Amino acid sequence: MTTSSRRNGRVQPTDPAALGLAVVPKKAAPGAPAATHVRVKLDHELRKLVAREAGTRTGTDPEDLHQMRVAVRRMRSVLKSSGPLLGPDGEQVHRELGWLGQSLGEVRDYDVLIGHLREVVRTFEVRDQSAGRRLVSVFAAERGIARRRLTRALSDARYTTLLHEIAQLTHVPEHENTAVPAAGTGPVADLRKPYRKLAKAVRALPADPPDDDLHALRIRGKKLRYTAELARSTAKKKDAAKFTELIKATRKFQTVLGDHQDAVVAAEKVRAALGKADAEVGFVAGRIAEHELAKRAEARAAWPQLWERIQKAADAVGASTKP
Repeated sequence: MTTSSRRNGRVQPTDPAALGLAVVPKKAAPGAPAATHVRVKLDHELRKLVAREAGTRTGTDPEDLHQMRVAVRRMRSVLKSSGPLLGPDGEQVHRELGWLGQSLGEVRDYDVLIGHLREVVRTFEVRDQSAGRRLVSVFAAERGIARRRLTRALSDARYTTLLHEIAQLTHVPEHENTAVPAAGTGPVADLRKPYRKLAKAVRALPADPPDDDLHALRIRGKKLRYTAELARSTAKKKDAAKFTELIKATRKFQTVLGDHQDAVVAAEKVRAALGKADAEVGFVAGRIAEHELAKRAEARAAWPQLWERIQKAADAVGASTKP
């Protein structure tokens, strides 16, 4: 098994060829069996993951880790919704991707927090910026500890094994090449389940939803978006635009609810750090908390209209109707 290595002092990414992937990414015709589309999606996302691996290890650009985490989430989503098509091996990979996602997520959360707080601090008067930077340095130190844990995870044989297991799932068996899609399957059928789960979660919300409920709503919206992306790849060309509109609607939905969650987390982290803060840092922390609460309120006011847009887009592709 081969994973990343160092050459001339630089971390080299995992070679897709070493995983048994073809030089050219796989493709699937719109009418190909659903399992084949799942395998093609895994092939594409695995290539994206390993392309970002070296940058994630060095930590030079936080975007590398972000995109590596996105690839993991997309693979988990497609395996969650379509994993049974690939059997026990798909279920095993789904579980292991959860482990990798947690390892990446801890550092990514700190990257988002630190980047956001630095932007906020830059808007303050010059006399308050020094205290703001001292506050941010607390979280930077915590991120350093999390990064060391992530580096150990990426150097573990468990990670290397996972890459090879995903690569194995990308290989299309001969029987799939001649299979005929079963009745009742297809892009719209695949979308109905995540859409209905999201709609049910929205209906269950009270007038003033708890922060955790809105965070869960964002996750459901993201799962619908990933499923819509897969559905678009299987749809006929004339129907693809309808799926594109649903993808755009869910992306905006998750962005606004993501802003809400970032504000909630930032306010909580800042409050937790106050016990170790001096008076100047405490004053700046209060200003930051006030800023985050205002941002939270804006997101709460915006998301219901975005949900209406999702409903219209889902209606257009037939995902909101019973089969």
